[in-house]
Amino acid sequence: MTVWDDLVGQDRVVEALRGAAAGHGMNHAWLFTGPPGSGRSNAAVAFAAALQCELGPGPQAGCGECHECHTVLAGSHADVTMVRTQKLSIGVDEVRDLVRRAALAPVGRRSQVLIVEDADRLTDQACNALLKAIEEPTDRTVWMLCAPTVEDVLPTIRSRCRLVTLTTPTTVDVAAFLVRRDGVAESLAAYAARASQGHIGRARALARDESTRNRRREVVSYPAKLTTLGACMTAAANLAEVTKEEADLVTGELDSREKTDLDTAYGVEARGRRPREYAPALAALERDQKRRATRRHRDVVDRGLMDLVSVYRDAIAVATGAPGELVNEEIRQDVEVVVRTSTPELNLQRIAAIFAAREQMLEFNVPVALALESMMVALKVPDRPSR
Repeated sequence: MTVWDDLVGQDRVVEALRGAAAGHGMNHAWLFTGPPGSGRSNAAVAFAAALQCELGPGPQAGCGECHECHTVLAGSHADVTMVRTQKLSIGVDEVRDLVRRAALAPVGRRSQVLIVEDADRLTDQACNALLKAIEEPTDRTVWMLCAPTVEDVLPTIRSRCRLVTLTTPTTVDVAAFLVRRDGVAESLAAYAARASQGHIGRARALARDESTRNRRREVVSYPAKLTTLGACMTAAANLAEVTKEEADLVTGELDSREKTDLDTAYGVEARGRRPREYAPALAALERDQKRRATRRHRDVVDRGLMDLVSVYRDAIAVATGAPGELVNEEIRQDVEVVVRTSTPELNLQRIAAIFAAREQMLEFNVPVALALESMMVALKVPDRPSR
């Protein structure tokens, strides 16, 4: 199995990266773009592995079997640095540390690779610090930035990068990947591929975890039930609560480990007392954890909003007689209820209301509960049919 095998439905991208790893069209800076779940960071990591592969440079680079490939994929290669953030943004201090690392010579025989997974979350100061490093590249250093679109990165940075554009994989490709890679039953793989709308990570979660499937089923059941103002308020509260619980499952465990590591580093348990330097370190950790929890909750809510959008898109497809399978084929009866009590124009307005709520939370920091309440009221089924 090669490092390219996890890039589902990205044959054109794989061909271009293989060629670059073989020395054709290589550049010192790369920008990987594509919709959520398309595999931007996976493509960057696979490319980094190919650049370090013992069989390279050449068409066989990225074998996935050698020591270099294994350590890159495991995140432990000395010359490959991955920057991920669980916070709302990547600050200038983190980027300056990365720039200092970029100035060092690689440990091995190949290039040093620096991957920024969420380049769209760089602050203005961080962008300026990064720009200087990309404008004046050092020998044997390769930068790889990942962002949803080219517009999410400063023009001065993207103009110096070679662009790699990934696309949303088809449901057929995603389902085949789940069957081949994870041994998922074909019927479950087909459901996960449709429900995820081409998002590989989401598809794997739906295929593996029944509780994830149950949470999604609850969310997509809302549109047919929003018949009263009380139902709208209840749905908003339930969505906020369920997504908070899901986010806390992840961040709670990580917070606990980080607190234990901090106590160990400052010898709190061994000494039985807290040194003077411990309090500011603990305060900084708690600030970072709070930011991470906020981002994680909003990310989980965002997935729920996209699930809601899929129901209204299905309703528009049914109402207009569009060909093809529904995203939510398993709840077609609920979709038909939405069709009977609305029009395609109304459902387009509802989709706009969902995206407005998404923008309020992600861009303007409106409290989740408040944004969801306003959105659910906008999604309410009319007292009389709109036809």
